[in-house]
Amino acid sequence: MPAPEAEVFERLSALAVIEAPADRRKKTIVETFTGKPLGTVPVGTKADVAHAFEKARAAQERWAAQPAAERAAVLERYRALLVEHRDFLMDVVQAETGKARWAAQEEVVALMLAARYFAKVGPRLLGSQRVQGGFPLITRASVSAQPKGVVGVIAPWNYPLVLSVGDSIPALMAGNAVVVKPDSQTPYSTLAGAELLYRAGLPRDLFAVVPGPGAEVGTAIVEACDYLMFTGSSATGRTLAQQCGQRLIGFSAELGGKNPMIVTKGANLDKAAKAAVRACFSNAGQLCISIERIYVEREVAAAFTEKFVAEVNAAALSATYDFSTDIGSLISESQLETVSKHVADATSKGAKVLAGGKARPDLGPLFYEPTILSGVTDEMECGRNETFGPLVSIYPVDSVGEAVRLANDSDYGLNASVWAANKSDGERIAARLQAGTVCVDEAYATAWATTGAPMGGMGISGVGRRHGPDGLLKFTEPQSIVVTRLTNLDGPTLLPKHVWQRLIMRLARGLRFLPGR
Repeated sequence: MPAPEAEVFERLSALAVIEAPADRRKKTIVETFTGKPLGTVPVGTKADVAHAFEKARAAQERWAAQPAAERAAVLERYRALLVEHRDFLMDVVQAETGKARWAAQEEVVALMLAARYFAKVGPRLLGSQRVQGGFPLITRASVSAQPKGVVGVIAPWNYPLVLSVGDSIPALMAGNAVVVKPDSQTPYSTLAGAELLYRAGLPRDLFAVVPGPGAEVGTAIVEACDYLMFTGSSATGRTLAQQCGQRLIGFSAELGGKNPMIVTKGANLDKAAKAAVRACFSNAGQLCISIERIYVEREVAAAFTEKFVAEVNAAALSATYDFSTDIGSLISESQLETVSKHVADATSKGAKVLAGGKARPDLGPLFYEPTILSGVTDEMECGRNETFGPLVSIYPVDSVGEAVRLANDSDYGLNASVWAANKSDGERIAARLQAGTVCVDEAYATAWATTGAPMGGMGISGVGRRHGPDGLLKFTEPQSIVVTRLTNLDGPTLLPKHVWQRLIMRLARGLRFLPGR
């Protein structure tokens, strides 16, 4: 099955929010598997961003005025369209990223789950909430969630559908407009997701996609938005956080990871070894929450390593638009170069290749074998730095305590995986790990799919959370409304001031005897 026809990409390009002079510069987007052109997209400018924000602000006022239940209905229709057009979306994602089809399906499923979750909980979480007033009888207090305004989303290339549209769904549910900058390598995935949003009834001006370079389009979004959502490297996240701080606007980001897996004696090694293939090599390792370090208790290290190597060697590495492939391609020359350099550096300093270890140009221009190393040290490039590719290192350890210590010995803290003799042991180990999410007897997918729980990073792995109530309410400003009844704090006009002030003190001291105070 080939990539979609050129007409499909031409249709998607027309959805980009761009003013269209005759000399508009365009960028060619290529099929990652082959390097052949898919189509062209217009390259946005600061003027395009300003145009998008102008329209978005007008549309946002109307959207925020609609009842939350009506906004939720749009998301429910969107979820149904995702199911109906799932194969088309997977085709587009695969064409742009080169990932295996099951990894492309992860994006569609995650988008479906997000749409359903926020449509379900949104009206309740966004409704006015009663809270205790400062003084019984005198005050009545409530808190409501007001939308930020226009949210900027700067999306990455590795999961270009769910990390652009998926991060926009809660912002839209909260009553905001959204302006998205997709990564320059993967604009079609975002545009395909946007097309279905429009079909679901979302006003076009409310969700704008502006392709273009980060230095121009991304900077313009940061300078204009009321809140920024970013997914990408920790280095870029620092820069964007500083820019948002200068403007005193909110910022949320999922950043890099050097994620650990712990395998203890007594764990089911067959299941752990099989799951480790997905854990380490989903999207060819180009996943913030994928595993790059495996700590195995020494008593079972040899047995686990043998099983893991066998599973990796048996994995299908190829370019197909069906589910016959386990691992797909890297996305760019720069990613291929990074992986190649990390492997070459490690082996030159004494690391041993247990599986993989070389590029596969016979399969396509950007393929690299899933690679397992042993003997990796901190002096090697891949020791402490994120590779973001199909490379993992195995470390035998003498105890669970040592595994936990080494797992936590990192500036990152995004995701972790634990495989122990039983669930209770696994949960106890998980609680000791400094990571935003920890999967017991899984790699990452169960945590990602749990949309009711917050997901994000500790350390330099992120700021804020996506998913859960936090993932919705971060796109709002809480507003407290307190109504004063009977008398205000000036007191009754006939009561002397000194008497009134003594009464206030007695009332304040007596509050501790009331329920819930």
